[in-house]
This record gives sequence, C-alpha cells and structure tokens, in this order.
Amino acid sequence: MTYSVDFRRKVLAIREKEGLSLAKIAKRFGVGLNSVMRWSKNVEAKTTRNKPATRVDMEALKRDIEQHPDAYQYERAVRLGVSRNGIWHALKRLKVSYKKKPTTPESQSRKAIYVLPGNSKI
Repeated sequence: MTYSVDFRRKVLAIREKEGLSLAKIAKRFGVGLNSVMRWSKNVEAKTTRNKPATRVDMEALKRDIEQHPDAYQYERAVRLGVSRNGIWHALKRLKVSYKKKPTTPESQSRKAIYVLPGNSKI
C-alpha cells in the first residue's frame, strides 16, 4: 500500500515534534517500521523501478508462439532461458490466451491455440 506524501510528512512531523522513536511512531499510526525508516530518508514516493520490467524478450516469445503453438509454458521457459512464472506473466502482458480444442484429436496429443490480440488464430 502506498501512503500519500502528506500522510508521510504528517507522521514525520509528529515524530519530530513529540520526540518519538521510529518504533513508537510506526505503532501509533499503524504502519511498518521499515516504511517510517524509509520515509525519514526520503519522504517522496518512488515513481520508477530500478530494474527492467521483464527478462523475457517479447518478440522472441511471439516467434516461439508462432513456431510452437502447442508448447507448454515450461518448454517455452527452457527455450527462452527464463522461469515458467516469467513466461506466464509475459503471456498475460501480451494478452495471449490459451484455448483447448473442444474435441480430443485422434492422436490423443494435446493441441493448443494461442490467440494474439488483433490477430486471428496462430
């Protein structure tokens, strides 16, 4: 949960005015001790991340979807050198949905259809 800058300043002002410790002011306002410690160093909220949003190359993932439409996520993860969870989040960011075919194919093998937004079936 992100607290407003006004609230942060209020907490720090009361701490300074009443001479309270970080632990006491955190308990008084019901916020985490680490939050109050962080606010005492920099009251402004961070607006950017220190790391890139993803390690997954989105273009490579799109090519992989086109080349291997029936692949499992763990298989994609191995091919792209990332975690299965990373693949799941990347597919979600691409708004790619997994659809099973309504009938089982004769070969009993699993088939999948990935749908990219704005495109027809791949």
